[in-house]
Amino acid sequence: MRAAVVKTFGGPEAVEIAEVALPEPGAGQVRIKVAAGALNPVDLYVRSGAFGGAGKTIGLGWDVAGTVDAVGVAAAWQVGDPVVALVPGVAEPLAAHAEYVVVDADAVAAAPASVDAVHAGSLPLNGLTALQALDLLDLELGASVLVTGAAGAVGGFAVQLAAHRGIEVTGHARAGDEELVRSLGAAHFTTGEVPAGSVDAVLDAAMLGAPALEWVRDGGSFVSAQPGRQPESEREVRVTAVEVRADGAQLAELVRLVDAGALTPRVAETFALEEAAKAHARLAEGGLRGRLVLVP
Repeated sequence: MRAAVVKTFGGPEAVEIAEVALPEPGAGQVRIKVAAGALNPVDLYVRSGAFGGAGKTIGLGWDVAGTVDAVGVAAAWQVGDPVVALVPGVAEPLAAHAEYVVVDADAVAAAPASVDAVHAGSLPLNGLTALQALDLLDLELGASVLVTGAAGAVGGFAVQLAAHRGIEVTGHARAGDEELVRSLGAAHFTTGEVPAGSVDAVLDAAMLGAPALEWVRDGGSFVSAQPGRQPESEREVRVTAVEVRADGAQLAELVRLVDAGALTPRVAETFALEEAAKAHARLAEGGLRGRLVLVP
């Protein structure tokens, strides 16, 4: 089968489409015939060697939407089930940008019924990151949160999830994104500085760091969407970062919200698997308001 891999770190040209062995599911695992999977910034970091693994063949891709193709012992799925899953990992020989992928059964959820596989394939990584970041903030009904990068994939999901939970959301993004961010559920919108201590929490999807920490009230909470990019705590603000993990139950909740119309996967463009290097180059250019999705 074909898979997108990196054998030598570098720019988009480092992405190769290789012929690899068809993976077999072990106990508690399923094999998914991939229909679609988003390309995310983490894939650019993997490709460039930010996570190490020199000298190894490394697979690319974290998101998958497709159909169960084979099941291992004690895997509670059946061949033919349409599913989505997160395939985490930064130095594995095979990942989600492939024709088939094997994942743990408890990382899998039934695919949304209301969107196609291309849109479903943009949900797992960004949706779980947003949901798990909000859980870390641990906000009560009526609390206030400011989401940086509110027009992006993680930030957009975070705005929708927070608003759905009854949290008062301020979206922080570029001026041209105000209509979009408000349509996602933000009660307030800003493009620049925010009064110090004016919100209960910040979900930093744009990695603004210390400047955004100033906007949190004393004793509030701050979560970065990328480990290692969070500022040092001050004023008793609880500071942390989300390290996204596969969770089939949480993914199923995200799917339910998609089907209820409360969560909106956004796709900017699709590429065939053999165009993976081209997709990497396009993502590196920036300016997208939706995910690029690879289709085997």
